[in-house]
Amino acid sequence: MAAAAARPAAPRAAGGELYKESAKKKDVRLMNIEAAKAVADAIRTSLGPRGMDKMVAQADGEVIITNDGATILNKMKVEQPAAKMLVDLAKSQDVVAGDGTTSVTVLCGALLKKSLELLEKGVHPTVISDAFGRAAEKAVEILTESAIPVSIEDREQLIRAANTSLSSKIISQNSSLLSPMAVDCLLKILDPQRPDLLDLKDVKVVSKPGATIDDSEMVEGLVLDHKAAKGAGGPTRVENAKIALIQFQISPPKTDIENNVIISDYAQMDRILKEERNYILQMVKKIRASGANVLLIQKSILRDAVTDLSLHYLSKAKIMVVKDVEREDIEFISKTLHCLPIAHVDHMRPEKLGQAALVEEVDLGKGGRVVKVTGIEQQGRTATVLLRGSNKLALDEAERSLHDALCVVRCLVQKRYLIAGGGSPEMELSYQLSQWAKTLVGMESYCVRAFAEALEIIPYTLAENAGLHPIGIVTELRNAHAQGRRHDGINVRKGAITDMVAEQVVQPLLVTTSAISLATEATRLILKIDDIVPTR
Repeated sequence: MAAAAARPAAPRAAGGELYKESAKKKDVRLMNIEAAKAVADAIRTSLGPRGMDKMVAQADGEVIITNDGATILNKMKVEQPAAKMLVDLAKSQDVVAGDGTTSVTVLCGALLKKSLELLEKGVHPTVISDAFGRAAEKAVEILTESAIPVSIEDREQLIRAANTSLSSKIISQNSSLLSPMAVDCLLKILDPQRPDLLDLKDVKVVSKPGATIDDSEMVEGLVLDHKAAKGAGGPTRVENAKIALIQFQISPPKTDIENNVIISDYAQMDRILKEERNYILQMVKKIRASGANVLLIQKSILRDAVTDLSLHYLSKAKIMVVKDVEREDIEFISKTLHCLPIAHVDHMRPEKLGQAALVEEVDLGKGGRVVKVTGIEQQGRTATVLLRGSNKLALDEAERSLHDALCVVRCLVQKRYLIAGGGSPEMELSYQLSQWAKTLVGMESYCVRAFAEALEIIPYTLAENAGLHPIGIVTELRNAHAQGRRHDGINVRKGAITDMVAEQVVQPLLVTTSAISLATEATRLILKIDDIVPTR
């Protein structure tokens, strides 16, 4: 009886009992969150116009200098499964919006940090996850209400959005050239009947080292990164060109398997050479009869596209030859030139040829040579940009930056709303969600408030990277938004709080909404994991 009295009573399950994890589950969750935060912190310094660049040294000795979040994460060697989720997160943002890849990763890291604080206070992961989901939906709703509608005809507005994207890149000083170029490219490939179907594969970027980025140009026509084959003295400039895009080889046929032909006397040798000559001559005659005077020949791995003999005959017929056209470029070339690829010499017809005013080989100095096709009749909805740069590193970064600018303009075409930049939307969301949290009850209110505080990481990091006093600036910005100045953001050039719309620092709505939705989704996914099960 005494023993029974000495035994403590079993703990009763109270209604508002705190969530207590087993040690193993807590360790797994902590490990996942810490790994993902480490990845986010690694690229946090590259956020914003004053962000730092990263030098990525690859195993093969190649070096990349960039501050594009998706590129840095893509090249990072990440082993931990939860940290890999952040790499995939940046890739998803790159696919959906093309810009904001650093923001989405930094935001995810901040949400995970807040989640960890809530977990340590005893909040259940499912409660945090559901509250974050509701907060993200509310955030997208608030942003959409405050967005500024934009018209596709307003070229200046589109250029401003592209400028904001390029302001954080290494080549920001060239934005006055690249932003209009990106806008003009997209307006050129835009089909007014189907504005949603914008494929960036219709913009071809040819990068050639030599000269400076200021010498880059958008070409009205087509640029081929090849030289004209002029070994036998063939033409390198053709006016009133009729262009054939061919997928067969102008060389003697070979058997599919390796074999040897044994020749015992000169008569047989002469006969083989004569047959080869006749075979090539017949092909050249058929090409000439179709009216073609420029040949673009697809690269072949089975046999030579042209031989010295065929080049000799083609130069006699005054036909310009560009060989080794890549298979993946065939579709773009045929769309641009409004011609059909020809698979066999017997199918050469005048109606399958493309027509252009001029095809010529252009010398770019140290950068080598390219073939330019201009004055194309019935040109398809495609655009070509010839990018120049002092070295390969600058060229690669210019190409990545141009791609981001193109993606930003594509976002605006698909969802025609603009919002202010400079950390303004994040701070407005933080203020609005904090107010909304006061109307909620229970744990959800705490979780939404934590979500609102996590959003302040963007303006805080922008100020920190610009060398400003982050706490002072963010407090001042929070005060401005509380007074109703919803477009106020951090002007890193002036080191002060200004109206971002008046400063023409704007960005597409889709970039921020997709960043918040994707970051929340990834956070919820990591929160729900309580064990890692290795398999053999």
